[in-house]
Parts: sequence; C-alpha cells; structure tokens
Amino acid sequence: MPNEKILIVDDERDIVELVRFNLKREGYHTLVAFSGEEALSMAKREMPDLVVLDLMLPGIDGFEVTRRIRGNAVTVEIPIVMLTAKGEESDIVTGLEIGANDYISKPFSPRELVARIRGILRRRTRVEKPATQATVIAGPLSMDVGRHRVVVDKNALDLTHSEFQVLWFLVTKKGWVFTRGQIVDAVHGENYAVTERSVDVTIAGLRKKLGPCADFIETVRGVGYRFREEADV
Repeated sequence: MPNEKILIVDDERDIVELVRFNLKREGYHTLVAFSGEEALSMAKREMPDLVVLDLMLPGIDGFEVTRRIRGNAVTVEIPIVMLTAKGEESDIVTGLEIGANDYISKPFSPRELVARIRGILRRRTRVEKPATQATVIAGPLSMDVGRHRVVVDKNALDLTHSEFQVLWFLVTKKGWVFTRGQIVDAVHGENYAVTERSVDVTIAGLRKKLGPCADFIETVRGVGYRFREEADV
C-alpha cells in the first residue's frame, strides 16, 4: 500500500471529502487546504509528495499557486494535478505550461483521479533528474539546472517550468529530431494526458524568449522539433 502524502486544495468541502475518502482508501496520507494562501504555506511546511489543486479558489487562484510552487526552490519538484471545473482547452494549456503535471476536469471519476496520481508518483520515483550542478552551453545560450537559470547574451530569461524542461531536453540532445509525443514523454513521463498543441505553445513561447537564439529550435515538417546541432559554433 502507498504511504505518500497528498495535499488536497479546494474550497468545496464535499469535493475535498470525496477526494480524501478515495485517497485514504488507497493508503495515501492526506492534507487539506481551503485557500491558495493556506496551500502555499502547507506545501512549504509539509512538503507533500503531490498536490491536487482546484483553480477557482478564494484569494490566490490555482494558477498563481502553481506559479509560486514552481518558482520556489523548496517546492519546485512537487507534482501538481489540477482538478477543476475550468475545462476549456486554453485553461488546460495554461495550467500545463506553468507547471502542472496533469489536468482533470470536473465532474470527474475518483478512480481515474487515483489512477492518474498513482501513475505520476510511480514515474516520479523512476525518472532520472539531471545532476543539480549540470550546465550546458550552446553559443550565447547557457543553462544551469541547479539554479533553474537560462542566460542568453548575459541576459537571464524568465522561463516557465515546462519551457525550461523542454529546452533542457532539446539542448542536451542537439541534432536529434523528436516528435511532440516524444517530447511530452521525456519531460512528463509516458501516458501523460496533454494535447500536441501544448507542445507547440511551449516551443512558441521559448522562441519568443530566446531572442537571437530562437532559430536554434528548428521545426522539422511532418515530424516535430530539434535543437540545431551547430548551435554551439
């Protein structure tokens, strides 16, 4: 039986109890927060193994909670599953782009939620993370994993969590062409529920921020993307 600690964040108490009941039945230890502020405080204090997060919260909403979790060195690696009534594709893409690991729309199946959580936690234990001191340099671009920092021509870039992960994956495999599905699998794990459009949005965001290095990421028509092999010359 699992014993991971899961933080449930929702201002609807009946939803909290439903999620809590199903997780406890599977052996998970649960924590509860009813606002964004409470969730952030509890995430830093308790360091849960995963957060189930509603978007429509009083005060700080779920999007901002996600941004702050991803922007804090202490909590940056905590997986986040968004569970919300906001099911438009634009909301899903935004959620995934700012760092959510998965997104489930209400009304939802508790069995599906538990299965998604189990899959994320299982992948988390076996996915190898880059060394915390790892750095790569490609021409005027440099990446520092430990500091979660990207610099182009001495200018630090403000990348989202997903943008950083995708760029790291591509830049460390210069010249290799990857499909959108392969990029998702490498960054988030296999069977991750995400639209291909999300990958395109991430790449478009990266190109805008990379400035003079934008053309280092090439589109291979009919296949996917690659980081130009000669980008370091």
